[in-house]
Amino acid sequence: MTGRPAPEAWPGVDPAWSREVVAGGHRWHYLDNLSSLGGAEPRGTLLCVHGNPTWAYLWRSVLAAGAAAGWRAVAVDQLEMGYSERTGVTHRLADRVRELGELTDVLGLSGPLWDGRPVVTVGHDWGGIVSLGWAVDHPRELAAVVLTNTAVHHAARTKVPYLLRLARSRRVHGPATEATPTFLEVTLALARPALAPEVKAAYRAPYRSAAGRAGIAAFVEDIPVDAAHPSHAELERIAAGTRGLRVPALVMWGPRDPVFYERYLRDLLDRLPHADVHRFEGAGHLVVEDAAVAGTLVHWLERRRVGRPAAERDRPAGGAAVGGPDGGAEEPRDHPARPAAPAGEYRPLYAALEEQADSPVTAVVALSGAGRSELSWAELAARVRHLALGLADAGVRPGQRVSLLVPPGVDLTTALFACLRLGAVVVLADAGLGLKGLTRAVRGAAPDHIIGIEKALVAARLLGWPGRKFIAVPGGHDVGYTPPRTAHTRRRTFRIFGSIRELLARGAVLDDAGGQLPPEPDPDADATILFTSGSTGPAKGVVYTHRRLAGMRDVVAATYGLSPERSFVAGFAPFALLGTATGATSATPDMDVTSPATLTAAALGDAAAAIDAYAVFASPSALANVVRTADALSPAQRAALARVRLFLSAGAPIASERLARARTVMPAAELHTPYGMTEVLPVTDVSLEQVEAAEADARAGAVAGAGGGSCVGTPVAGVRVRIVPLDDQGQATGRPTDEAGITGEVLVTAPHLKDRYDRLWATQDASATWPGWHRTGDVGHLDAAGRLWIEGRVSHVIVTPDGVVTPVQLENDVLALPAVRRAAVVGVGPVGAQQVVVVVETDPEMDPGARHRPALAPAGLARAVRSVAAVPVAAVLRLPEVPTDVRHNSKVERARIAAWAARFLAGLRAGRP
Repeated sequence: MTGRPAPEAWPGVDPAWSREVVAGGHRWHYLDNLSSLGGAEPRGTLLCVHGNPTWAYLWRSVLAAGAAAGWRAVAVDQLEMGYSERTGVTHRLADRVRELGELTDVLGLSGPLWDGRPVVTVGHDWGGIVSLGWAVDHPRELAAVVLTNTAVHHAARTKVPYLLRLARSRRVHGPATEATPTFLEVTLALARPALAPEVKAAYRAPYRSAAGRAGIAAFVEDIPVDAAHPSHAELERIAAGTRGLRVPALVMWGPRDPVFYERYLRDLLDRLPHADVHRFEGAGHLVVEDAAVAGTLVHWLERRRVGRPAAERDRPAGGAAVGGPDGGAEEPRDHPARPAAPAGEYRPLYAALEEQADSPVTAVVALSGAGRSELSWAELAARVRHLALGLADAGVRPGQRVSLLVPPGVDLTTALFACLRLGAVVVLADAGLGLKGLTRAVRGAAPDHIIGIEKALVAARLLGWPGRKFIAVPGGHDVGYTPPRTAHTRRRTFRIFGSIRELLARGAVLDDAGGQLPPEPDPDADATILFTSGSTGPAKGVVYTHRRLAGMRDVVAATYGLSPERSFVAGFAPFALLGTATGATSATPDMDVTSPATLTAAALGDAAAAIDAYAVFASPSALANVVRTADALSPAQRAALARVRLFLSAGAPIASERLARARTVMPAAELHTPYGMTEVLPVTDVSLEQVEAAEADARAGAVAGAGGGSCVGTPVAGVRVRIVPLDDQGQATGRPTDEAGITGEVLVTAPHLKDRYDRLWATQDASATWPGWHRTGDVGHLDAAGRLWIEGRVSHVIVTPDGVVTPVQLENDVLALPAVRRAAVVGVGPVGAQQVVVVVETDPEMDPGARHRPALAPAGLARAVRSVAAVPVAAVLRLPEVPTDVRHNSKVERARIAAWAARFLAGLRAGRP
């Protein structure tokens, strides 16, 4: 029916792994890597259980990685599946759990013959449920639990996923699951990227006949869709038992899964609140095939110190330890460490509101095409308290996540501080991520509640974003607007639970009646989840505690002198919120928040005039458009900008020549360009005068290490910076150093550093090689004066036959050419033999061909580029528009451009990047 196993035809499988044994009166097939351990004592056993319609072959990468790490791995073929016996008997969930236990007893993994080695269960799909059942029943042997895309509970009155409903329907079930391989083929097609033909052939091998696929059909039929199903009671038993598991747990998830939705992940985390989680963005149902599951698993076991100690052969030669950033040995750890908490007195982020609760002075101003809205400090404090009371009354609890999908302005400010005071965790995924990025971010954060404008709530309903929904003020309406009560149909359709106005009104009633808010949140409790820009991959959620968020506010205030007496205009929402937190009056200009480059000089002037601004923040692309549109300034707008005393530009490296152009609109301002990232902001600070002095030092050779990138200044108070040197392959593998002139990955620590990445265990672990320090992914070096020079990203380093090339200095040199607006320096070809390619976007006013289709740059432009390049340039290409990140419109997307340039230069149909 299935044929004999032919492991030599299974790519990635050592034929010696294929074994058979009789247990419970039935013949089982399984893969066992014990022969690959070379006779060494295993650290433990990984018990791997597949789901439907795969078989033990799914776990081949885990067997290989496990052997390399000293772990025995046993991947079973469940009865009726793979190459195990076709018994012709119906196996319910309880049967499968019991049968797995009978097998492990025979193998010496449990029972009277247990070999004493700790067992880690590893499950996928319905194998996850079976493995959890074994875990619940074997507490003595169990050392840890690992799960991938599975479910252990299905809520009553909730439909099972569509594909499973379809597969169970009478017309489809038999023909799709048994009579034909349709169910199997659909499952294999879910892999991202597509499986190789030989891998698909291996998966199909045991299921080539209808008789061989009978187990697939039976598995689908055994899905307990309701309480009347024969397997429902066992599912409930396992679900309840899972809550009692106290061993280390790891959940690895592929979000693009049409079978196991995110709600199943949320349920698992509710039952295993201590579990480490890693969501592999882009991966789907076959996450074991799609992503680095095997490597993450064995790395996690090491970090969590699961199993017996590694054999001596697994330790570094001579017992040497990797040096730490401060010169000592690296500290051992069992999971990613967190940086030291900020020292000194803690003031919550909302303290300024309480301290100025009686002040009639303007607190926040928002300008838009619909007009101006503003609140005084007294109004804002009352509004925040009322909204917090209203949210609490509506069921929002401390620790729950609330996604704020509201444009910058009074509603965003009110909602943010109300949630923080309530102790809810604020999820700030801004529209600048784009719809796809925003969807990934919101789904990944899994909020319990959403507060958003109508457009956001429509998207939330259509795209399946989780959370109870509250509507905020739509654009074009005043602060007191709420959708009319006659709009019941729309509320039902989009499942809107209430509005901000209703919550405020209810909160005011409760306040008048003496209602009290919950106790203030613990300083070390989660406060907010911010998101990276997504310029180097899917946007990552970054978790800050209340203490670390307050630390960010304090260092920004101390570095730039922000205070209640110094008002602040922010062209980027988070800075406006930090301004409010310092007690400063803040304003947001009329602009498209999803496109910072839409900020005009007139809009900035209006915002500055509205609050007589002391300070202004704008990204480099926003600054460029402000300068370009300066001729449209009215006398009043120009006068307001002339009174600005401090200008900050961040979001991407900016050349001194471009920063200096801010003087054309803000002649009295001190110009600064702080360096930092979502994970820690700011890291360093530098003024234009300091940049110019650093560049002069570089030209004169007066300071060792000066030059070769963009100078971003010296670390701000409390921040320490080290460099992890690059090797010959452009990888940051050296020992952290502060020696001048050494190029490598920038490593930082600070009291206001993030607490962790959200549900990205492997990413957090990789970023925290040294406990309490953060690997930024940026490349740079220090000079002898302690200044940091940024040279690009580690992932953008170019490795040529002549050595390592970093992109930023060459980009800066090219940007100094009169006609060039944007430039990207990328590598084309294999690492070690890459060629340097420069891609430019030119100014249409200076280059008539600027908007022409992508092509080789004109000869004159190419000569000019090569004349300023310190390294050989293989090609100069011109694009009508160099792609940049969505949020800041400033960071050139070098990876995307490099892939396009490779296609273009190879003569392929390249289109645009």
